Amino acid sequence: MRASSISYPIAILSVVVGMLWGVHMAVSHDHSAMPAHAHLNLLGWVSLFLFGLFYQAHPAIDRGRLALFQVFIWIVGTVVMTIGVALVHTGSPASGEPLAGIGSIIVIIGMLLFGWIVMRR
Repeated sequence: MRASSISYPIAILSVVVGMLWGVHMAVSHDHSAMPAHAHLNLLGWVSLFLFGLFYQAHPAIDRGRLALFQVFIWIVGTVVMTIGVALVHTGSPASGEPLAGIGSIIVIIGMLLFGWIVMRR
């Protein structure tokens, strides 16, 4: 399995969920979750798609376990952070803040790992 083959479909899923979430906010006139919606679109859609492009351009890295691990970490961090940020902004900061913090740390680890993968190439 390749990292890009995971990055692309999850990126597409993220943007579809983000768009549907945006439509829901528009229809309900409740934009309180907008920061979480933005995190999902940026981390889930844009970043994952860019990771996929990088990995696809470097086939040897794309097939490696480290790239798969980096993408997995990023997906987990994005989901956890998005849920946490959504809870914080929709009235449950006590349960959302720890998730947002944990998700942020996971995403930072994922980006540091990606940076290391890029620089060692």
